Amino acid sequence: MTSNQFKAGAGAAVTMAMAVAIGFCSSLANAAVSADEAAQLKSGLTPVGAERAGNKDGTIPAWTDAPTTGATLNAAGRRADPFGVEKPLFSINAKNMAQYAERLSDGTKALIQKYPDTFRIDVYPTHRTAIAPQSVYDNTLKNATNAKLVDGGAGPMPQGAYGGIPFPIPKSGIEVMWNHKLNWRGEAWYWEFKGYQLTSDGQWILSGDTANDHSMPYYAPGGSAEKFGGEYWLVRSLTKGPAIRAGEAITGRLNMDESKSATWVYLTGQRRVRKLPNSCCDTPTPFSAGITTFDEVEVFNGRLDRFDWKLVGKKEVFIPYNTNRTFSPLKDSDLLGARHLNPDHVRWELHRVWVVDATLKAGQRHTSPKSRYYVDEDTWQAVTADRFDANGQLARVPFGLPIVMSDVPATSLVTWGVYDLTAGSSYINGIVNERRAAYKPMPAYKDAVFTPDAMSGDGVR
Repeated sequence: MTSNQFKAGAGAAVTMAMAVAIGFCSSLANAAVSADEAAQLKSGLTPVGAERAGNKDGTIPAWTDAPTTGATLNAAGRRADPFGVEKPLFSINAKNMAQYAERLSDGTKALIQKYPDTFRIDVYPTHRTAIAPQSVYDNTLKNATNAKLVDGGAGPMPQGAYGGIPFPIPKSGIEVMWNHKLNWRGEAWYWEFKGYQLTSDGQWILSGDTANDHSMPYYAPGGSAEKFGGEYWLVRSLTKGPAIRAGEAITGRLNMDESKSATWVYLTGQRRVRKLPNSCCDTPTPFSAGITTFDEVEVFNGRLDRFDWKLVGKKEVFIPYNTNRTFSPLKDSDLLGARHLNPDHVRWELHRVWVVDATLKAGQRHTSPKSRYYVDEDTWQAVTADRFDANGQLARVPFGLPIVMSDVPATSLVTWGVYDLTAGSSYINGIVNERRAAYKPMPAYKDAVFTPDAMSGDGVR
């Protein structure tokens, strides 16, 4: 494949046929799809709803459900790059960006323009590595005809969904965003990582060195939509450094009805646990030194009720993908570049993404009243976003780096962050280059692990 192949047909990047087939709408879709529509998950669509076929010019291959080998944890707790021998097909920088503009998000173009001497994207051959266990496929098929959106305490929420993608054939933007929130990344996992803050004067500062337990009861084996209680993601994070923050902890229990979600923090100075009053939306996250908001964790997280969600279409876009090469450097400092991640260690590929616009509802408040999300069709993960400020200026670029994990199996985000185009500051989390547990699959945790009492008992200061 050559750069000319990627340029060919750029004007047809938006897949309109798919848009027409599913009848785009931005309103609440109250009914599940028909059995005939769901049958597409066994033929023209993958078991989770992506297009099986490649694109016309061959730069996106067909999905085959073939496992990717060589991306499991080794004895040192690191994951190898299954495509480490590949070389970039070409690079996109400030000099040639206009040639590829149709296949770049506004945020990517803005980063190239803001840092013309250092920011570039290296484009590699596309590999569709996203697979899941058969149980996820089976449950997704059930969800297609059973799941629907109902009004919850914090906006529309899925009902009748369990153990798979809730809306594999989406008919609205809010369904796509729920697919993102409930995407497959395993049932339970443990990982250790660091988070870094980039100051406006270009200094990288360690903001957190943490050990993290995660559980997704939504994917627990043997469950069902009828028995599921609504808590879909449980997380506990214990801070080991820097020294000023050692001993801090945070526990979250996310519910499909986000009005029932709860987050607690353990404060070492007070030796007590406090429930956060507003751990959502544009509230700054404490672990990022206030640079990211709660709804920017892993590109998007949290309540959906503050925005109107519009499904714009499907488009072929260069996005970070299969980014196991970010684990190659043995030092965090080698991955952290001048003002952004070192482009030598970030792999980009051409993939089809769902484009979803979020516009602030009348009477609501948010620091980013308009956003555009790019959701990978194979994983249903939002991999990047464009966020605009109150003046209509592109101000923030959340992003995530999906990696291949053969032992899960999944292709899922590990490293994520936000570039602030206005202030010149940034926050990047999930950096594992100096850690030995880069997303380790675990047996199911006990529910008691994710409680305020457990967090208080683990306090060390």
